[in-house]
Amino acid sequence: MGEKFFTLGIGFFVTVLLARYLGPEQFGIIAYALSMVALFATAGHMGLSGLVVREIVKKADLRSETLGTTIVLKFLGYALGFIALVIYALLYEERQSVEFWALLIVGSSLLFRPLSVIDFWFQAHVQARFTAIARSCALVIAAAVKVALVIIGAEVLMFAYAHLLEVVLAGIFLAILYRHSAALSLFSWRFNLGRAKELLSQGWMVLLGALFATVYLRIDQVMLKWFIGVEEVGVYAVAAKLSETWYFVPTAIVASLFPRLIKLKETDPQRYAHRLQQIFELLFAIALGVAIFMSFVSTPLVSLFFGEKYLASAPILAIHIWAALFIFMRAAFSKWILIEDALMFSLITQGFGAVANVGLNLLLIPHYAGYGAAIATLLSYAVASYFSLFFYKKSRPVFWMMSNAMLAPVRYPYRYLKGKIA
Repeated sequence: MGEKFFTLGIGFFVTVLLARYLGPEQFGIIAYALSMVALFATAGHMGLSGLVVREIVKKADLRSETLGTTIVLKFLGYALGFIALVIYALLYEERQSVEFWALLIVGSSLLFRPLSVIDFWFQAHVQARFTAIARSCALVIAAAVKVALVIIGAEVLMFAYAHLLEVVLAGIFLAILYRHSAALSLFSWRFNLGRAKELLSQGWMVLLGALFATVYLRIDQVMLKWFIGVEEVGVYAVAAKLSETWYFVPTAIVASLFPRLIKLKETDPQRYAHRLQQIFELLFAIALGVAIFMSFVSTPLVSLFFGEKYLASAPILAIHIWAALFIFMRAAFSKWILIEDALMFSLITQGFGAVANVGLNLLLIPHYAGYGAAIATLLSYAVASYFSLFFYKKSRPVFWMMSNAMLAPVRYPYRYLKGKIA
């Protein structure tokens, strides 16, 4: 959590600085490159993160094979993603354009991401501080480089190199900390084909889920580039950044309550359902407060931090922020999925939401540009994280819980006033 707050603060400061310095068009180029790389990076996800952590903990005698196999699989996946990105750039971008080189430079970071496997070791041994140190140090150095680039008046591609530097440094720092803290040498890691088949057979659903989640977050900016242009991407990226900054709140709340929910499910199902209802109500109330606040202050907020060039981001933000109503409650729903062992339903809803997002973007962006992308984001989250729950018998009770949570801001004051009158 400390790392999250720290990185959000530094990241927001750097985003404001770069957006002001580069302007909407050039900032849009960087946002477009980052979004494209995020989409192709799903090839290296492999659905292995939580699975590998579990395997390290439960099968101590196979740790060398687990880690060695995972890093090879991830390298192959990220390499495939990088090759696909290069092919995309060759087909759809002019060879000498800034967009083409931004994609290649930022995309090169994919080849260094397999080192993130070391983080699985730290998670399995409850040593998250080492990962936090590595990533925070890399972020600070990269941020300092970006500030220096602004001071000297560097061109836009230098900031793409700065992003690449951050990923490379994070990997190097992880490797250094692992070498000095782990009893298992990096050189003892080894690949095993049978282990690879076993891991992949278990991780494919998580991989697809990660792909769909990335589509949610990134496809809007990519499609804005296709239909409108990079300047609109820059304007939209500012609104999305201000909106998505809040998304860590429900994750933190639900993570702290998750172990208690697991115990209640086993010992007291009725109280478990009551607590789950309370969590939905809490998350919806916070999301509603955030959405109302950000809608009212969107214009002065954008003007204060990003300047007059980005005022068009304000009405986009006022729409985009309302997706938080469903994103916040989805955080609790995702834990319900784990408790109830309903991973396949999670995959189906995420896939349906991703398809809805793409379809709505195709329909709305050509006519409404960034406003259309924000509306598509809001509606696709509503479909995937709320309305779709009604059509599955097992999840229908959660649909009614969410519905009750939406009525809570009216229901509780009504009960209070009714009691006063009585």
